[in-house]
Amino acid sequence: MAMTMHLNIVSAEEEIFSGTVESVFVPLLSGEVGIYPRHTPLIGEIKPGEIVVRSDEGENEQHFFVSGGILEVQPHVVTVLSDTAIRAKDLDESVALEAKRHAEEAMAGQKTDMEFALAQAELAEAAAQLNMIRKLREKK
Repeated sequence: MAMTMHLNIVSAEEEIFSGTVESVFVPLLSGEVGIYPRHTPLIGEIKPGEIVVRSDEGENEQHFFVSGGILEVQPHVVTVLSDTAIRAKDLDESVALEAKRHAEEAMAGQKTDMEFALAQAELAEAAAQLNMIRKLREKK
């Protein structure tokens, strides 16, 4: 029997996932990190992208999209706090394409540095969603 830890993935609206897992892979600003039971305590800033969760001795793999957020790692508990967290199966390519188009238009018509930065963040999130959708489509 493999060692496990508890994982919570929480968005601003709801708890997306809570359960026992063997490993989780999270995209941090400093690079992707793989977390296994008894990992050294860690707090990190998550960038928009894919979280991969493995359980059942690697037989079961789940994918989630997060818009960014905070990762907290304790030896037996991992918590992901994100503004937006979506199960991979719930991602909608047409919505992501529209968000990308909207962000590109906002960047073109920006009036202040703050507006440009917000549009840039929206563009990064939409691009990360599209990359994840394409990656998962290739796996099938």
